[in-house]
Amino acid sequence: MGFYGSLKLIFYKMKRKLDHGPDARPFPSGKKRCKGGGFLSLVQVPPTTFGDLRLANGHSAQRRRVTSGPPPSGLQDWLHTFQMWSGPERLLALDELIDRCETNQVKHMMQVIEPQFQRDFISLLPKELALYVLTFLAPRDLVQAAQTCRSWRILSEDNLLWREKCREEGISEGVASHRRKCGRSGAAVCRWKSTYIEQHRVENNWRRGDAREPMVLTGHDDHVITCLQFSGDLIVSGSDDNTLKVWSSISGKCLRTLRGHTGGVWCSQMAVATVISGSTDRTLRVWDAESGECVHTLYGHTSTVRCMHLHGNRVVSGSRDSTLRVWDVSSGRCEHVLTGHVAAVRCVQYDGRRVVSGGYDYMVKVWDPETEACLHTLQGHTNRVYSLQFDGVFVVSGSLDTSIRVWDAHTGGCVHTLTGHQSLTSGMKLRDNVLVSGNADSTVRVWDVRTGQCLHTLEGPNKHQSAVTCLQFCGGLVLSSSDDGTVKLWDLRSGAWLRDVVALQSRGSGGVVWRIRASDTRLVCAAGSRNGTEETKLLVLDFDVDDTKDETD
Repeated sequence: MGFYGSLKLIFYKMKRKLDHGPDARPFPSGKKRCKGGGFLSLVQVPPTTFGDLRLANGHSAQRRRVTSGPPPSGLQDWLHTFQMWSGPERLLALDELIDRCETNQVKHMMQVIEPQFQRDFISLLPKELALYVLTFLAPRDLVQAAQTCRSWRILSEDNLLWREKCREEGISEGVASHRRKCGRSGAAVCRWKSTYIEQHRVENNWRRGDAREPMVLTGHDDHVITCLQFSGDLIVSGSDDNTLKVWSSISGKCLRTLRGHTGGVWCSQMAVATVISGSTDRTLRVWDAESGECVHTLYGHTSTVRCMHLHGNRVVSGSRDSTLRVWDVSSGRCEHVLTGHVAAVRCVQYDGRRVVSGGYDYMVKVWDPETEACLHTLQGHTNRVYSLQFDGVFVVSGSLDTSIRVWDAHTGGCVHTLTGHQSLTSGMKLRDNVLVSGNADSTVRVWDVRTGQCLHTLEGPNKHQSAVTCLQFCGGLVLSSSDDGTVKLWDLRSGAWLRDVVALQSRGSGGVVWRIRASDTRLVCAAGSRNGTEETKLLVLDFDVDDTKDETD
């Protein structure tokens, strides 16, 4: 056995004696043990003696001596005899010596020996290898590692390291608020770490709630808010009072009212400051939300414009006249008319290449808008189709027949029929092959569209008590609104109810949350009632971490 093996065995013997006492029995629970810190790491080139080890670790060969008196007589002869013994004989002698030592003498030996085993292996590694080791740490552990020492802090705040942590959790740099500072009190903090920490704080605010009251925006009198859009700091609400209103999500003020429709507004889309609305007056209008100007009025439909979907500079509208129209938003020109449905078109999706529509004729159709050809007619539903999702690969349709069907967009074949809901599926959201469906049976279900498996049914004692009206993804969370006057927050991965984000005072007695829209940091709810128990209003909840709080954290 080499020098290092001998030293480790001695160290183990001494520690065992300290832990268990001279008679090898454990100390009483109140006895404080001697604990060493740091990491044990073997030196690649073993020293010959303990003195050599101390020198290799950068310590002086002269250690702290015991000053209780002169050295005992015969010490040098004893040391000479010890050096003449073989390795096993030395171990046996040391073993016997330790057994005869008192506790304070063993502690002295440990104070001399133990520091030589404490090696900061991270700081000794080349930077590239040290960073590679740190990639295996969770973000919370990286934050703790940064508090260890200066060299660990420099490594643990490497910008590329934190960029990888953000990528692993799907956090983009755009998530960070434009108000966030990259450092505090002049200290530099890496940009990606700042992004990660901010997103973590915002998500905690979503999950745990905030003491601040929501901002209340009142308008539209006692009319129903039929559609809601949210882009940047602008909110646009459409109502059956024939108007749309543009609001500031920061001040809560109504910036302008968009007037021009002669019938109720039933649907809308928004991109930056461009708003498109569809009405019972059979027209679409294109608005500039910043000026309030009506840029174009789009004529062509012969009945109510019931649905639309905007992609780039094109919007596709579906009408109760059973047709779809493709419009150029910039020019206001109708480019294509898609005919084939034999009843009202209720929902539409457009990805810039294909149009998918669902109607009251129980049909789902896939179109090539350029040739105006119907590529597939997806038959299978036995009642009206009310909701659609389309990601370019799968078409998902929800119907009054209680089923949800998943179709292959390329072949037109039905891949899965999702059963479990008991009523109309009025709203769905699809992201990364995960579908969330809201139903009039008061439940929300989470599905894997690839397998057709129901992953979660969001119900239980905290489930909605009435029909689900709207759904929104927010990171790893799902928001659902309902006719019961609440907005509930669910964990997408576990299916667990987290809390009620909004609960109207008139919930259960007429209060309704009609629509919700969410960004990473804000939630906008359109609420009211059908019996006068709740005034028509918008609620704005901000979950961002403000700068003043950040400075004091």
